[in-house]
Amino acid sequence: MTSDLARNPGTAFDAGLLEGIRVNTPATERRATTIPARRSVKKQWQAAWLARAVSLIDLTTLAGDDTPQRVRRLCAKALNPVRGDLLEALGLPDLTCGAVCVYHEMVPVAVDAVAGRIPVAAVSTGFPAGLTPLHLRLREIEESVAAGAAEIDIVISRRHVLTGNWQALYDEMRQMREACGAAHVKAILATGELGSLRNVAKASAVCMMGGADFIKTSTGKESVNATLPVSLVMMRAIRDHERRTGFKVGYKPAGGISKAKDAITYLALLKEELGDRWLRPDLFRFGASSLLGDIERQLEHHVTGRYSAGYRHAVA
Repeated sequence: MTSDLARNPGTAFDAGLLEGIRVNTPATERRATTIPARRSVKKQWQAAWLARAVSLIDLTTLAGDDTPQRVRRLCAKALNPVRGDLLEALGLPDLTCGAVCVYHEMVPVAVDAVAGRIPVAAVSTGFPAGLTPLHLRLREIEESVAAGAAEIDIVISRRHVLTGNWQALYDEMRQMREACGAAHVKAILATGELGSLRNVAKASAVCMMGGADFIKTSTGKESVNATLPVSLVMMRAIRDHERRTGFKVGYKPAGGISKAKDAITYLALLKEELGDRWLRPDLFRFGASSLLGDIERQLEHHVTGRYSAGYRHAVA
């Protein structure tokens, strides 16, 4: 991941900060659904927003029957995510996805296939449950980094959140960040399993204290994955962390985002809460496997509908 930003180094554990975290769930749910509705995207700019969304996708395959051939096809699609004639019409011939995301076993294949053009992310630490012994999870991180992964998507121990053992979660996050070395670490909270939005807010804060470069909603394997209320809580936690420390942390909603219109809604919410700087791959990603197909279909409609003015400026 290339960026002009300094990495979040983390801070000392602050139990007092956690005691002060409150979330008004009904108000959060109302706010999350009304902010994007107020921010209408004009039709002539929708294709620009969709092209931006493509550049923010971690194109993902995390299936038990993954093969090297499937991963190479995924990488080829990530490097050429939209038909060439559509990209020429948009004035974006070099558009790529943000990264590809695979299991550890497929990291060398993906690294070879992308040839340095985009990062390879590896899911690690006993994904998706995160219940293997900590020393094995740390070793898995180290081996994925050694294999060429530039980003590591780790899963936290949900039990630390559910039992309120915030110190243990912090200590785990610090060790995982250290194991990643120069690779950026995305901390997966599995928000659908944390019990409350307050727990989501606290887990977000602790992971950022521990040095997470990104906080991420889900593995995509839970029954409830990314939602707008959860996203609002996590975005505000990121904003609060920046105000306290001066360091920006990225955000990644994952699981269940498969429609182009949903991608625009998430980006509108992001822009409202965190501002334009977060609309870049070093601070925002979609974790998705099927979103790209719908975006490409919508881009075709826009290109044939002659809404091409301003695309290059909007995604620059």
